[in-house]
Amino acid sequence: MLRPEQMSKVSVTGSKRVIDDVIEAVHGLNLLDLSDYDGSWENFEGGRSLEGADEINEKLVTVRALESTLDIGDDDGGQTRIVDREELDAELPDLRDRINELDDQRSELETEIRETTEEIEAIEPFADLGLDLDLLSGYDSLGVLVGQGPREAIETALDDAAAINRFSVFSGTSTHAIFAQPAEDHDADSDLIADALVGVEFTTLSVPDAEAAPGEYVTELEQEKSTLEAELAEVEAELETVRAESAGFLLAAEEYLTIEAQKKEAPLSFATTANAFVAEGWIPTSRYDELAATLDSDVDGPVDVDEIERAEFKSNGDHHVEEQDEPAEVAAATDGGEVVADGSGAVTMDDEDPPVIQNNPGVVKPFEVLIEAVNRPKYDEFDPTVILFLTFPAFFGFMIGDLGYGLIYMGIGYYLYSAFDSPGFQSMGGVTIIAGIFTAVFGILYGEILGLHLIATYFWEGTVGLAHAPIEKGLSPAGVEWATGWLVVSVVVGILHLNMAWIIGFVEDLQMHDIKHAIYENGSWLLMMNGLWVWIFSDAIKNADVLPAFVYETFSSEGVIPLGFNGFPAMELFTIPGIGGSMTVPLLIFVIGFVVLAYGELVEAIEFLNVLVNVLSYTRLAAVLLAKAGMAFTVNLLFFGVYVDSKGGWHFGVGGMPDVGAVAALGSGETLSYHGYEVTNTLFPGLVHGEAASILVGILVLVLGHILVLALGVTSAGLQAVRLEYVEFFGKFFEGGGRTYTPFGYERTHTTSDE
Repeated sequence: MLRPEQMSKVSVTGSKRVIDDVIEAVHGLNLLDLSDYDGSWENFEGGRSLEGADEINEKLVTVRALESTLDIGDDDGGQTRIVDREELDAELPDLRDRINELDDQRSELETEIRETTEEIEAIEPFADLGLDLDLLSGYDSLGVLVGQGPREAIETALDDAAAINRFSVFSGTSTHAIFAQPAEDHDADSDLIADALVGVEFTTLSVPDAEAAPGEYVTELEQEKSTLEAELAEVEAELETVRAESAGFLLAAEEYLTIEAQKKEAPLSFATTANAFVAEGWIPTSRYDELAATLDSDVDGPVDVDEIERAEFKSNGDHHVEEQDEPAEVAAATDGGEVVADGSGAVTMDDEDPPVIQNNPGVVKPFEVLIEAVNRPKYDEFDPTVILFLTFPAFFGFMIGDLGYGLIYMGIGYYLYSAFDSPGFQSMGGVTIIAGIFTAVFGILYGEILGLHLIATYFWEGTVGLAHAPIEKGLSPAGVEWATGWLVVSVVVGILHLNMAWIIGFVEDLQMHDIKHAIYENGSWLLMMNGLWVWIFSDAIKNADVLPAFVYETFSSEGVIPLGFNGFPAMELFTIPGIGGSMTVPLLIFVIGFVVLAYGELVEAIEFLNVLVNVLSYTRLAAVLLAKAGMAFTVNLLFFGVYVDSKGGWHFGVGGMPDVGAVAALGSGETLSYHGYEVTNTLFPGLVHGEAASILVGILVLVLGHILVLALGVTSAGLQAVRLEYVEFFGKFFEGGGRTYTPFGYERTHTTSDE
């Protein structure tokens, strides 16, 4: 689980006369991640596409164009079917002609409708005028201009124009026709009026060329448009019929042609001679025998399969090669050609890294989507998916901790997993389900459902007989020690989490490099962090009263988590000269770690305080816990109301509220017995206990409030948990950048093999 699936590089060598059979067999396995020939071998050249590749690709382009025309998606396919060359050649040309003809008709009609619409828009203002178009042009002594603008401003501008002797304005609803007689020494043209209207918000309209009256012409155009739209509807209906009839065939044809194109173009990755070929690629080591057996049974001719590399982890930093028991020379074909090894005992086309197949069990696999959001792990580094599976939901569940919210998250996760075919949505659904389970489990331990303490009251107290739920969030004065306790727990969780990260980094450096690198780059940080925090939690600091008492009381016999831990022994060695403080064993370990880090990675030593800061960043777990609990509490407070008992405990008025007036009348030290509690105060009486309007407002607050808490659970608790994983945890050992495993083959969805 912590390592990807082991990969082997294999070579397939054979005569060109069996290349079709080899490609067919390898493609059917969907197993071999082909390597591209780099041209480095003497007497070998890159392969060429098989005969018919161009024809296949042309048909594939045609099919995809037809799918685009008909707006066909993967979901439009029906049952899987067999598609062969004869069927494709028989059906595709006629279908192409029919679809293209209908599409051309559609385009022509859409163009005509658009042009008609534009013409209607151009003529409508003139229909508004009520003047025939021939009256708006052809004058020798008059200037004419038609447009739209404020009439009063137009007339004022024309009155003030010295170049105009007289004018008349004919108006419709919003369109004006201006006729103007020029003054002496001025020409009678439209510019005469336009010049006069400079500064007026006036839009000039061109007089269309039409013989009919504008109103009649508009009517004719609208009728023509309606006819065109009816014709377009008929064409689109016919296209929809074609779409329904041919979607399955086209999707199957695309899949068939894609597969055939893959096969025809496969030799482009091969090294070839006149009569032979060599193909290389990566496969899971566990399936090498399957590849060899398939080629042996399906290929009738000379072909040889060799495992030439096995990806391993070496201390020299080279994750591959483990030399195989292969000869230094591999026969390439029956023509006597040879591929000569480079002296390593392995024949390879290039030095590419192996692809990565994350090797995680089914329940862990959805969390790979969170890893790949950062980057796919490299082949030579640990895959942290299983650790993320164990920690991320726990962080999330701890911060939200509510049975009701947990059940809702599980429901949302199930919907994402079942309603979408996308692997990404399904993975996020799986993550949400597991995060919801942890949220529900913590909710039971907290005794809360939708922020109400019903589980604590009726199960932990009423059935089990405990004084309170096993753990509390620490909002009320009666349980405030839990709030401070969670801060300490968060710090401890941070120490454990970061220890795990640096230990993983230490092991990686040990395997990939040597003990020196491991100590300098990770061991030093382990010494510094653990030395510092053991010192902080020791009697040396406790007795100095530097930190609050709750730091040491949380895990004491009387603490909220009674483990009997009161602090580590001081372990004093000597007094530090000139300072007066004592050098202790933990502090000495911290200093040794710093010296080792400075000696090996001097630049990184500047960041030595990260062992303090990184751990303290985990207190966000407790902060979000209290923030989310406070939000849910506030929502329920407004709706149900809350009263306070004599011990400082807070209780929701789910079954009713004590008499507010009676509570208000209580004197100092007096209490009111209600539902088994000695009530001392009322924080809020609750909207549900008021009048009808108050109840309606309360219901709105209750529903919207809990929806908001649910949403912020994802955006705050979820993001904070992810941040701790990505920044604090991954940053210590994880780099990413692994190559995706892309085997030569095809996962059929619309076709079945004709074999």
